[in-house]
Amino acid sequence: MSTLSRFFLAATLASALLFQGGCAPKPVSPYAGGGTGAADSMNGNQMGSITEEMGPGTNGGHGGAEGLDSTGRGGSGSLGGDADSQSDAYKREHGRSSPQFKPIYFDYDQSKIRGDQIPVMEHNGTYLRNNPTARVLIEGNTDYRGTNEYNIALGERRAVAAKKYLREFGIDASRIRTVSYGEERPLFTGSSEDDYAHNRRDDFILE
Repeated sequence: MSTLSRFFLAATLASALLFQGGCAPKPVSPYAGGGTGAADSMNGNQMGSITEEMGPGTNGGHGGAEGLDSTGRGGSGSLGGDADSQSDAYKREHGRSSPQFKPIYFDYDQSKIRGDQIPVMEHNGTYLRNNPTARVLIEGNTDYRGTNEYNIALGERRAVAAKKYLREFGIDASRIRTVSYGEERPLFTGSSEDDYAHNRRDDFILE
């Protein structure tokens, strides 16, 4: 092979190598999330994560899976505690009341505090007496029998009855609020008398 031919071959190979290097794929940055709009920038969300809303109580209570109280303080904060607080046995004993308190239960279509519920009211009153800065929200509940309007009124009468008892126990009225949910937030959704009985309830929420 002549010197000219060798030079031409070497030049051709060099050109081919240079061309190939210039077309090599460029490095690609890692995926940084699907959203590039203003909402993502404002929230600082650069990773495109997916979240599932679990609701307030789950400390809880009462959205998603409803927590034990309306303040979101229904669980202990651990997975095991949350699971236990959602068990039927826990709900029957504690309702949606804060851990410092206990719920009271009512007879069908009644707002009078039963005699067997007086020790529970004394327990709740004693806590408030011993913790003079504590405030309580009393939530009145009913089972679903009757109209919604009637049950809202019945739940209010039940909450007010508990407030009246606490006032007579020596707790200042300014530390007590009441609200009625009527039939709107059943703790148990079955139709047995036991389900009804545990839905006819006042819960006591530490504020």
